[in-house]
Amino acid sequence: MLNQGRINLLERVPLLKRTLKARAFQPAMMLLTLAVFTLAILAGLAGTPAGSRNFGIVFVWIVWWALLIAVLVPFFGRLWCTVCPIPAPGEWLQRRAIVQRRPGKLRTRGLRWPRRLKNIWLQNFGFLGVAVFSTIILTRPNVSAWILLSFLLVGVTLSALYKNRVFCRYVCPVGGFIGLYAMVAPVELRVADPDVCAAHKTKDCLTGNEFGYGCPWMVYPGSLQRNAACGMCFECLKTCPKDNIVLNLRSPGADLMVAGERRLDEAYKAFIMLGCALLYSAVLLGPWGWLKDWANMHTLPHWGLYALGFILLNLALLPGAFGGAVWLARRITRQRQPLRRLFVDYAYALIPLGLAAWIAFTLGFVLVNGSYALVVLSDPLGWGWDLFGTASTPWTPLGVTTLPFLQVGILTTGLLFTVNTAYKIARQNNLWHQSALLAMLPVSGFAVLVTLGFLRLYLG
Repeated sequence: MLNQGRINLLERVPLLKRTLKARAFQPAMMLLTLAVFTLAILAGLAGTPAGSRNFGIVFVWIVWWALLIAVLVPFFGRLWCTVCPIPAPGEWLQRRAIVQRRPGKLRTRGLRWPRRLKNIWLQNFGFLGVAVFSTIILTRPNVSAWILLSFLLVGVTLSALYKNRVFCRYVCPVGGFIGLYAMVAPVELRVADPDVCAAHKTKDCLTGNEFGYGCPWMVYPGSLQRNAACGMCFECLKTCPKDNIVLNLRSPGADLMVAGERRLDEAYKAFIMLGCALLYSAVLLGPWGWLKDWANMHTLPHWGLYALGFILLNLALLPGAFGGAVWLARRITRQRQPLRRLFVDYAYALIPLGLAAWIAFTLGFVLVNGSYALVVLSDPLGWGWDLFGTASTPWTPLGVTTLPFLQVGILTTGLLFTVNTAYKIARQNNLWHQSALLAMLPVSGFAVLVTLGFLRLYLG
């Protein structure tokens, strides 16, 4: 039975379907987020250098980040990609239109994206590159503004050279981890019946028609099994003449069980995200002032040591320790699968824990600093304005007494999710129940140690 255990939201909520099919919906949302994005850049370049008083810092790295990592990604997957302003200018230039479907080819050089780069390795290294400078970006509005502007310029440039959303699919550092964690979300865009797609000859979802464009993400909905590469632009919903596109509510983490599409680049993204969350927690929430100074580039040699340690932890120490756990699991269960294959498979079990770690870290960072949003809402540039009467709001940390309980609960949930996923992956590798339990023990032990590391930072 197709889509068993899933609820088609488009069928249950007809208004939702009409909204998502409307050509004006996505451009309208993009124009709104583009206005906020532009204000963030202007605030960074022309506003106060005090990060806590600058709209670009507060609304991008506190408000937006909290909404993204704690609400949008875990509950709605790639929904942010639906309204993200970064690809908008380049896409509109390609299409020579903003709302209406304009006939003809996309205006672009039509270059082919290199086959070797059709993965998320660029996104992995791009995220690491931004992350190693994160403390500087979070505290210096002008640096933050140039980073945001560079994203926009790279997006426009790639749109001029290549068809569709090459930047979003293969380059955007944010898009890489959104795709990874979107696999945990309880929402998915799929087809109701793959056989209908197979029998349909014209493939309007790929080529486009008078109602919409071919998939900008270069995804064929008929074979889509995971959220990782689908940007939820809903062009396929507009173009499908068979009414075969559905938006399902499903069990969280279902995509993690799609064994045929597991890859090393995504496995490493899981380690990078887990390692960055651990280091961010240590730098921004930990008691080590010297570590914060090193990350903030007070001296170049100290920052160099910090950057080297940052990269080694993410690319060598965490993957190496996890590889040892997988080797032990393989040895005690006498599995014949290649170690590399098992390493990649079991790495997907860490995705729920990584997402939980980011939510726990974000709560700690946002609840402490969230009151700054009221100040910059009235005075976005720090020029002494008071547009809504909130410019004098004092800094007020929230949830000081309840925050540790929330973080423990979130991390425990992520750990249990990871342990359960590790067991399911072990069963996928042809292990019986008892052998699967043995195989998951070293992997679960690694996850427990990482969780204890987070708890040590949060609880002291």
